[in-house]
Amino acid sequence: MTAACLNQDAVEMAALALSLAEIVGADNVLANEPMAKHTTFLIGGPADVYVVPHSVDDIAAVMRVCDKAEAPYRIVGNGSDLLVADEGLRCVVIQVLDNLANIAVEGTQMRIQAGATNAAVADAAYAAGLAGFEFASGIPGTIGGAAIMNAGAYGGEFKDVAAELTCITPAGDVVKVSRDQADWSYRHSMMDKAGYVVVEALLQLERDEPAKIKARMDDLQARREEKQPLEMPSAGSTFKRPEGYFAGKLIQDADLRGYRVGGAQVSEKHTGFVVNTGNATAADVLQLIEDVQRRVYERFGVHLEPEVRMWK
Repeated sequence: MTAACLNQDAVEMAALALSLAEIVGADNVLANEPMAKHTTFLIGGPADVYVVPHSVDDIAAVMRVCDKAEAPYRIVGNGSDLLVADEGLRCVVIQVLDNLANIAVEGTQMRIQAGATNAAVADAAYAAGLAGFEFASGIPGTIGGAAIMNAGAYGGEFKDVAAELTCITPAGDVVKVSRDQADWSYRHSMMDKAGYVVVEALLQLERDEPAKIKARMDDLQARREEKQPLEMPSAGSTFKRPEGYFAGKLIQDADLRGYRVGGAQVSEKHTGFVVNTGNATAADVLQLIEDVQRRVYERFGVHLEPEVRMWK
């Protein structure tokens, strides 16, 4: 479930938190946890309940408890493509990050838990002499998020290297999803549409000399550092690429480089990014996004669709 609001009263919420604590331990159930601590934007109010499971079985059990209690839940990894409302979230947030981040090399394949970061996976592949995942080495997210959104950069996409996924259905069942079943396309997957939680990915890579793999990774990192505002909090590319155009070019040509609303700003370095200059609120970012969409549409007749996920 991913509904926006919880209807439970305080007594029901306390009972829900207790049930979740029986699964993951009391230390791993947090109340009113600030989501600004869990997003790369450094923005977001508190989640009613924040849960840190440590196994696939834990995640499935937490989901089943939430479903039985009719309590909405959301999954967060590195929070790298996420804007959380200033008012926070009236739901259970389930973290899948360092707590589920194992990486195992099996010949030319890698079996990876969903909380492993793309950077960690790229480093492990390089160390094993496995090529194909270099494109994702600088994408600031997790394998789970990459699978859900078919993350891509510099001509590579997650679907190019994925062999199979392990997922949990909304009913709490653990299932395998093949490459064909995943139905990947640009920033889309069957799992996202169906509400599946990705908990593990099997990647199929190719042998190559580690020095060549490292050289490609270093080249991509240098290009990112030159062109992207990596030194400032953001959620990555703010808008999806409109067919036939580049979002950043449209925004630049609409004379919006450096445009600000409160603490939110269209990056001076790369106009496809909205950055937090230090005190931005979610309301600032949302207003800036609306202003950019309106200006670009007025100038060029192109509607920009946000790539950033907005939780409220």
